[in-house]
Amino acid sequence: MSAAPQRVLHVAAEIFPLLKTGGLADVVAALPPALAVLGHDVRVLLPGLPAIRDGIGPLKRLAECGPAFGAGRVSLFSGRMPDTGLPVLLLDAPFLYDRPGNPYVDGSGLGWSDNHRRFALLGWAAAQIGAGGLVEGWRPHIIHAHDWHAGLAAAYLAARPGPRPATVFTIHNLAFQGLFDASVFAELGLPPAQFGIDGLEFHRQVSFMKAGLAYSDHITTVSPTYAREIHDPAAAAGLEGLIRRRTASLSGILNGVDYAIWDPAHDPDIAQTYRSCPSPGKQACRAALRAEFGLAPNPGQALFCVVSRLSEQKGLDLVLAAVDRLIALDAQLVLLGSGDRALEEAFREAALRHPAQIAVRIGYDERLAHRIIAGADVILVPSRFEPCGLTQLYGLRYGTLPLVRRVGGLADTVVDATAAALADGSATGFAFETASPEALADTLQRAVAAWQQPKVWAGLCSSAMQASFSWDAAAARYHTLYLQLQT
Repeated sequence: MSAAPQRVLHVAAEIFPLLKTGGLADVVAALPPALAVLGHDVRVLLPGLPAIRDGIGPLKRLAECGPAFGAGRVSLFSGRMPDTGLPVLLLDAPFLYDRPGNPYVDGSGLGWSDNHRRFALLGWAAAQIGAGGLVEGWRPHIIHAHDWHAGLAAAYLAARPGPRPATVFTIHNLAFQGLFDASVFAELGLPPAQFGIDGLEFHRQVSFMKAGLAYSDHITTVSPTYAREIHDPAAAAGLEGLIRRRTASLSGILNGVDYAIWDPAHDPDIAQTYRSCPSPGKQACRAALRAEFGLAPNPGQALFCVVSRLSEQKGLDLVLAAVDRLIALDAQLVLLGSGDRALEEAFREAALRHPAQIAVRIGYDERLAHRIIAGADVILVPSRFEPCGLTQLYGLRYGTLPLVRRVGGLADTVVDATAAALADGSATGFAFETASPEALADTLQRAVAAWQQPKVWAGLCSSAMQASFSWDAAAARYHTLYLQLQT
């Protein structure tokens, strides 16, 4: 490890378990510790949102760096994550960050009107740290920024003269780009030349995502297939031209799972731990889940689940359209999630129509998610596009077979139960191609048919639980990338 870069700064807007709106928080919590095992001195820069600020301690003041971006007081603190001890740099700016609830949207569901300032400050602070300021005695060799919230870090560094750290920008979901009116560019403190077709300008708007894509030394996505898909207009959200120009500096590195948290053999949140499936432990989890949600206690019905943001991207409209087919198959469904109001209401109505077979919980509860995934037979992830996906990986570990659309990271992690894959023992779930209710319904029927054959199902569950997607492999890939950027 002597040749490895020793100091890496990750920059992100959320981290599990303190603040989570999606898989980004899981990645930011798990990847840096995995890199630290390889010898890297890793720290994470986070905004001082209430849930993050209150969960990290004790805090030590490092520097005052305001006023900036409308905030009169901006301070940088150091602390550690409560469970892992991961070193954290906390950017405290109460005027911008001291707001409850979702970090990106207000109570009405609209983005905060000053989000451009809130996340410009995050990128600016990362650049200041990278330039050798703010943290005495510590200057990163690599700045690794995550998603649009941290996209300006590379732009601010590119605007500075002299040596600078290498920069990596990870796309977690290209659909969320951090778009703002062109008028906000004047508030960012960047050179006027950066507001152009080769910089932040995107159809007469400012794009924080495009800043990360244009100015970072290397771009990664969270799965190899998604890295290929975003070269095409259908998946690139208008950025395919820039993606194609940056192909030589783009790679897909598959996300992993923190098996210290997601492991049915040691999970404190489930009804009974287990190491195999079928097993008495899995059966106990299934029975407890049915009881908790008031479903018919019928062990002869296959139990499907959804743990997801409710949106068309996630294919949840396809699930709604296939509900009648699921009911006809004499199966059950438990859903946990929130998002599109129309989808929320439609799922509630489906549960009212079929209370013995469908149960819905609107919102998100991490511990409940563990109980649902442990208790179900199949987890549905029928996404229209999916950069990586983590719930299918959790399902694999818990012997809850993923039923997925063959896109992005879902294609990289789930082996469809074709005749050939069943014969050679490689099958771990079910996959379909076309984003249609009919294709999903046909795959639901395939899954139920397999579930009705105990020997077939036992083989599938065994293969699924043996599949390994730990963070070790991803950390090794990033370690190699960091070395390449330093040579």
